[in-house]
Amino acid sequence: MEIVVLVLMFLVMFMTWLKLSFLKAWHIAVISAICSLFIILTWRIAIEQSRNEISEWLGNQRLMLDTSVVLTIEVLWQMCFCLLSGKLLYGEKVGRRTIFVYRALRFFPGILILPVLFYALIQAVYAFTGISFSLVAYAVAAFVFLLMSGGAFVIRLLLPEKPLRLEILFLCASMILILGIIATVKGSTTFKGSDPIEWTALGSFVALAAVCGVAGYGIRLYKIRKTCK
Repeated sequence: MEIVVLVLMFLVMFMTWLKLSFLKAWHIAVISAICSLFIILTWRIAIEQSRNEISEWLGNQRLMLDTSVVLTIEVLWQMCFCLLSGKLLYGEKVGRRTIFVYRALRFFPGILILPVLFYALIQAVYAFTGISFSLVAYAVAAFVFLLMSGGAFVIRLLLPEKPLRLEILFLCASMILILGIIATVKGSTTFKGSDPIEWTALGSFVALAAVCGVAGYGIRLYKIRKTCK
């Protein structure tokens, strides 16, 4: 399970680099500075954590379920950014609301990077024992600033094609979603073939899906007719 979580953290960092590669240099510098400030503000909390507490966090099923909700929201956030970027990239006409949503999605790098940086700070504190905690924290903050900025520019240098970066960002978000499900389940689910089927819930779901489908189809026809006129 720890290996899955570590791979998940690496993918989150890589996804953050990809997202930052779509921004301007001063935007990247501001976001990197915010991440460094997060390290400086949380180092007093980090030094109070022990390895046993970290293991308990990873083994806490309720905490992992809560984390999976945040992870799912952020993955959907990044996927929506990829889809809207594709529309704008290929010259498709969009409304003002769509452009506003695109800008909001573009300038928000995500929040999953914060727990990853907090975990890295804890590991750095344990790795450099005997050194002042504040010195380690400021050194990690400086390293994070260089790592965030440098990683984004390296990604842009290695992958100058924007469509390719969008595809990789979408695939990376999909992999994070899959690994998040694996880390959340953790082998705790069991199959019970004797459980009765909840026909009421199933019927409600089918009815809701049918209503939404008919409504969406009607809205699409209305827009097509309005465009033709």
